[in-house]
Amino acid sequence: MKIILLEDDELIAGEIKLYFEIKNHSVECYLNGEELLENANIYSNDIFLLDINMPIKNGIETLEEIRAMGVKTPAIFLTSMSDINTIKLGYEVGCSDYMRKPFHFEELELRINKLVLERSSKKIKLGPNQFYDTNSMELYDCEKIIDFSENEKNLIYYLVKNLNHVIHSNTLMDYVWDQRIVNSNTLRTQIRKIRSKLSYDFIHNIRGAGYKIEEFND
Repeated sequence: MKIILLEDDELIAGEIKLYFEIKNHSVECYLNGEELLENANIYSNDIFLLDINMPIKNGIETLEEIRAMGVKTPAIFLTSMSDINTIKLGYEVGCSDYMRKPFHFEELELRINKLVLERSSKKIKLGPNQFYDTNSMELYDCEKIIDFSENEKNLIYYLVKNLNHVIHSNTLMDYVWDQRIVNSNTLRTQIRKIRSKLSYDFIHNIRGAGYKIEEFND
């Protein structure tokens, strides 16, 4: 899972980052809203964690701009602010949940998992005999689970998460390989390996644009 965190308290940000990275999640930290909007790949993550009271551009303003770009990724506000008007405004601009500081990391993790699974938990038909379980990230081909590497799993998951939409190669590489520098040859090689395991090729190469997966209709 990829998390984008907006938090100007470096101690709190460091603790959140450590907690989730120990659990093999990726956490990108930003100290103000402008920095996040200018540098984060907001289309390539699973959850936003946003403090409200921030310098330069606060969390509510930041989320409002994110939603204006058409990004529907779940967002949780993490804040010590508790007045009802602020909470109402947060939900109005598109937050999914709200947690008051201080909070337990275990509770935050439970809320994140609930939001991510609610958004994606279903079985999708990708081929005549292929179903993808977005909860377990497993592909069933002729009723057998296909054994994929971690990168292969993440690649399929991200394309399915954006079902019926073309994903640019750079965005796909950023999600799958995170901070590592790879090129388009690496991506093509990975997709060839996936295709070699499939009885039906459901990954569409859109020349000059990227890749997409479409839901299969009989």
